[in-house]
Amino acid sequence: MTTIVRTIQFSAGHRLRQHEGKCAHVHGHNYTVEFHATAEQLDSLGRVMDFSVLRDRLGGWIDQHWDHGFICSKDDREVLDAMALVSGQKLFVMEVNPTAENLARYLLDVVGPEQLAGTGVRLVRVVLAETENCRAEVSI
Repeated sequence: MTTIVRTIQFSAGHRLRQHEGKCAHVHGHNYTVEFHATAEQLDSLGRVMDFSVLRDRLGGWIDQHWDHGFICSKDDREVLDAMALVSGQKLFVMEVNPTAENLARYLLDVVGPEQLAGTGVRLVRVVLAETENCRAEVSI
């Protein structure tokens, strides 16, 4: 199997509802995400997919939905109410707490299949780092 990796960076705020430490506070990260993609066959040029296409499809989704926005749980009433007071605030509401693990899983299970539909390419692994020292990895 041949796998390509495209790295995307974005900035977003979040809060981990019911967290036992600092992450219970509203804060943000400069995230880095690695998308690992594969295909059953290489294209006529010998590629899984052009790196710029992977960037445009997956990075484009991140730009539209997460970059310079706020990501929160549907159950975080305080944050939802506070964000409603900020005119034009980009807000992405998840079914679950926006942990690094849950963000990575969402990218792998939802965003990847949606954005790569019809290309013959699929994500097999996502690595999402909140900081240089902390990251989550999910794979199929």
